[in-house]
Formats: sequence, C-alpha cells, structure tokens
Amino acid sequence: MPIDAGSLHFLVGPAIALIAIALIGLFLRWAFASESSAPRSREELLTPVATLTRKESALALRAVLSDAGIRSTIREPAAHRADVLVFPEDLDRARALALSFGGK
Repeated sequence: MPIDAGSLHFLVGPAIALIAIALIGLFLRWAFASESSAPRSREELLTPVATLTRKESALALRAVLSDAGIRSTIREPAAHRADVLVFPEDLDRARALALSFGGK
C-alpha cells in the first residue's frame, strides 16, 4: 500500500507521546501538591529557644533537649552564632531547660 506524501500520519506518534507526557505531568503535579496552597501560619514554624556563640554548645543544648523528649534543630545564620530551634508546643519546656543550661 503506497504512502500518501501529503498525509500527516507521521505526526500521530509524536502527538500521542506529547499528550502522554502532559498527562503524566498533570498527575504528578496533583499527586505531589501540598495539602494547602496557603502559606503556613507562624504557629507551625520552628521557634528559636536559644542563641549560642559556639556550635558545640548548641549541640550540647540539643542533646539536653533530646534527653527531655524535645525535638530540636540547629541553624547557623552567621559565623560564631548558632540558634537552637524547637516546635512551638515544646517552647516553654525548652526555654526552662535552656535557662538551666550553662554552656553559653
């Protein structure tokens, strides 16, 4: 059967591939979208509990907080500065422990 030179049948394969890629992209966008497009409120973010001059001191405070069952992390915004951050629900307990911590 001869192929008609004016036919556009050679575009069918690439068109199907482009449509499939677009559908996969839309599915992935839907599947990995966040629960809400609204920005998180300030209450959901980590809160600084102490600012220390040495990272070793911040690690020691973090160990004390961990022993008390408080999740924390360290942020180093500048040289010779380390912030210890906790979740808002643990802030009061963490502050009490940080005040009794002598590793500044």
